[in-house]
Amino acid sequence: MKWKRVFIFFFLMVIMSSVQSIAYADSLRSPSDGRQCYKIGADANIPLMPVIQEFKDLIENDPHLYMLFMEMFNQIPNKPPYLKDPAGNVQIRSYRQMLNALNCILTSAPEFNDTIMAGTPINAMLAWPMGTPAGTEAFLDKRVNRQLKKILKQWEVFLASPDSRYVLTDKPGGWFSPQALKVMPDFDKNFVCDPSKPYHGFASWDDFFTRLFRKGLRPVASPDNDAVIVNACESAPYRLAKDVKLRDKFWIKGEPYSIYHMFDGDPLAEQFVGGTFYQAFLSAFNYHRWHSPVSGTIVKTKLVDGSYYAAALVDGFDPETQDNCQGYIAQTAARALVFIQADNPDIGLMGILFVGMGDVSSNEITVYEGQHVRKGEQLGMFHFGGSTHVLMFRPGVNVEFDLRGQTPSVNAKNIPLLSKLAVVKGKK
Repeated sequence: MKWKRVFIFFFLMVIMSSVQSIAYADSLRSPSDGRQCYKIGADANIPLMPVIQEFKDLIENDPHLYMLFMEMFNQIPNKPPYLKDPAGNVQIRSYRQMLNALNCILTSAPEFNDTIMAGTPINAMLAWPMGTPAGTEAFLDKRVNRQLKKILKQWEVFLASPDSRYVLTDKPGGWFSPQALKVMPDFDKNFVCDPSKPYHGFASWDDFFTRLFRKGLRPVASPDNDAVIVNACESAPYRLAKDVKLRDKFWIKGEPYSIYHMFDGDPLAEQFVGGTFYQAFLSAFNYHRWHSPVSGTIVKTKLVDGSYYAAALVDGFDPETQDNCQGYIAQTAARALVFIQADNPDIGLMGILFVGMGDVSSNEITVYEGQHVRKGEQLGMFHFGGSTHVLMFRPGVNVEFDLRGQTPSVNAKNIPLLSKLAVVKGKK
């Protein structure tokens, strides 16, 4: 009988342990507990996912990278405001703690917060390290970015799964909480969703992020007038530049465009020297699909590998680093190029550059070379995080922009998708 009591005792202990483990796992999936990832110590004895272990091996086995990843955290001042990251989390202070946090984030979805880092938890964690001399160098390293791409692709699997929907609630930290809906007013009226269903009917975090406007909400301006260029994204004007050079010092203050590097050395770059470039920003709260600003034929598309968390050293410790260096990352970040031969001969060949920022791990092109698109048709989309894009016109194109009386800057307001952005006159 004694052995039976012992067996029953251990059986009950196993059941209780399992229940506690499930409850603990569920607690970590609550939107209010999402910051647990930043609280994991550098010495925590937790198994790393293979893709994170690969990153650890890369850092520790290469003397140059080991030095840079040690120094980028040492170079962060140990005083306010650097004791916390721009999202309000306790600042991570070592690459080992960074790896443990990344390991946790890969099975977490971005929670809502009312900071400039909403929706981009990795970018928030790395905002101060990015601003250090060591971080500037490390995050431009091709080996580091190849591994970061693998890590972000792994996260993408989770964010495209139903398990990622736990943040799509009205609880604190949820994307339908009262705080979130203040930033996204009239969400149910604006976007295709079903508020009567769990998670508003979205299948995953990515499904929520790439949501569609309701039909008729963003009509195409002057659809039959090829002189009218429409806004390709729901976005705010950031910069308007003329007489752009083939090569320029894009890393200095003011961050001038360098066409050759933006185009990743593509032969078409030469045709845009001296042209006009217009750049605009999409926040994490915006609609993130791209649409054609003109009617025309897709001449070429290209996905360019690049950096994910590189920032211009000239910007230093800036909580809005990636917002303020959008000109810089147009040359360095992972991006997509789409060239369109416009039906309007006064426009001719134009280019559009779609740039992933921060936690954006995928620039998806949905058109093919040789396809004719009508003004307003979809070209592709961003997945995850904030982003930016650049419309590029060749010299001699007489384009007059209507920015609603705004001066392009990080403080500009959105211009609605598919509304009139510019008018092209006859050739100069």
